[in-house]
Amino acid sequence: MNRTTGVSYQRPGVRSSKEITGIQFLTPESSPLTPDMSNDVCYRALCARDARFDGIFFVGVTTTGIYCRPVCTARTPKQDRCQFFSIAAAAESNGFRPCLRCRPELAPGHSSVDAVGRVARAAAARIEAGALNEGRTLEDLAAEFGLSGRQLRRVMRQEMGVSPVKLIQTHRLLLAKRLLTETRLPVIDIAFASGFGSLRRFNALFRTHYRLPPSRIRLSMDGLGHGEPIRLQLSYRSPFAWKEMLRFFADRVMTGVEWVSGDCYFRTVGIGSHRGWLKVGPATASNALGVEFAHSLAPVIAVLFARLRQVFDLNARPDVIASYLKSDKRIGQAVVRCPGLRVPGSFNGFDLAWRAVIGQQISVRAANAVATRFAAEFGEPIETPYPQLNRLTPLPERIAETETEKLVQLEMIQNRADTIRQLARAAADGQLCLEPGVDAHAAIEQLRTFPGIGDWTAQYIAMRALSWPDAFPHGDIGLLHGMGLKSPSKLLAIAEAWRPWRAYGAMHVWNTLIESKGRTRV
Repeated sequence: MNRTTGVSYQRPGVRSSKEITGIQFLTPESSPLTPDMSNDVCYRALCARDARFDGIFFVGVTTTGIYCRPVCTARTPKQDRCQFFSIAAAAESNGFRPCLRCRPELAPGHSSVDAVGRVARAAAARIEAGALNEGRTLEDLAAEFGLSGRQLRRVMRQEMGVSPVKLIQTHRLLLAKRLLTETRLPVIDIAFASGFGSLRRFNALFRTHYRLPPSRIRLSMDGLGHGEPIRLQLSYRSPFAWKEMLRFFADRVMTGVEWVSGDCYFRTVGIGSHRGWLKVGPATASNALGVEFAHSLAPVIAVLFARLRQVFDLNARPDVIASYLKSDKRIGQAVVRCPGLRVPGSFNGFDLAWRAVIGQQISVRAANAVATRFAAEFGEPIETPYPQLNRLTPLPERIAETETEKLVQLEMIQNRADTIRQLARAAADGQLCLEPGVDAHAAIEQLRTFPGIGDWTAQYIAMRALSWPDAFPHGDIGLLHGMGLKSPSKLLAIAEAWRPWRAYGAMHVWNTLIESKGRTRV
């Protein structure tokens, strides 16, 4: 009897890797787009409990006869006791039983049998990011998954044990509690910013759940002045190489949309119908970034925070990632010299995609110049307290309606202009989704179907827009120069030792080039 799960079992025999079904082992010659990973790569992700690999593989423990997800909170077994499978069915066919703690059936799967769990967790993530704010209904969210509202309710209750309404209420109440504690927003503004339709409903739910009125949570502080910015903090796991993160963005500033000054990053923001600006810099508290943003963005705080965590890679485990990368003889010293280096994300997936296309085979400075002209021509004007911020990033709907010739006039070659227009049409129609949490391998394959987008561009977009930690643009000239190589295939083979965090390995190579006054392509 297993004490953790309470399940009796018969221990499966330990088989060789060739006998195990359901997993294909990656070799340096294999395609970098395949989701299959080697034993060593899977074990590293298992030790880190990195949620980005949840559903990519399952681990069977031969000493217990149980198989788990990589995010299971049980004690991590030794590697020689682990067998890895790409699907749950393969683990069960080899004699393993599902863990009752992490429940493998809830993992975001990649086959039809796992579709229910995948939809439930994807819908929960969208709710947490504020997908039901601004008057959007559960039916609107269900339509994104091709379901009716009733079907989505049933799926979420079946897989997560709570109804969507309860999940929504919990997220909204927790956000409201934080805003009451950490900001000077009026209670009525907090109610609407958290997603509640009325102050009366907010007060009633708050009293029911927390057994006290919202005013009792609030610390003693004066209210906000009219139009005064809101200030909050975002926590992270230390260390954090903020100087290097800021330098990365400073080298790629799109003038009018972004600005870097001192030790702070500024940009304009457009989320739905809400417009504003934000400022991010080190906080006085340890292990946190201070965020200041326009009062006009208060109704979309949940979405704003989700995007900022992605932009600055705040959910990463730098200690675990560094523990593996620093042992590599080629980049180990760079990892030691720069602890806490993150992968810069993007505030908008489409924005990152068209900028990546513009940056193909030209310098960073030249790409920035074209991007600035692009924003000045197609970005919506906006007034902010900072003269340096006066444009919003262009929307895909605007670009999709623009003639190719008008893009070419911005000193962009016609092939790239055509590619950007096709990306814009796909994004505007909802056929292309470039947000963290989507299937990275499927997104990479989809991107490669666009004329003018090859493996380098697709991997770079996955690295920054999708926050895929194993993305690796191995054809990048900067990476090849930094590693002293000429062959992308040799670089790909070397980077096998960096998996499943090749994106972080790439960042360390690029950072070393920057420190030596070199430049990357994008």
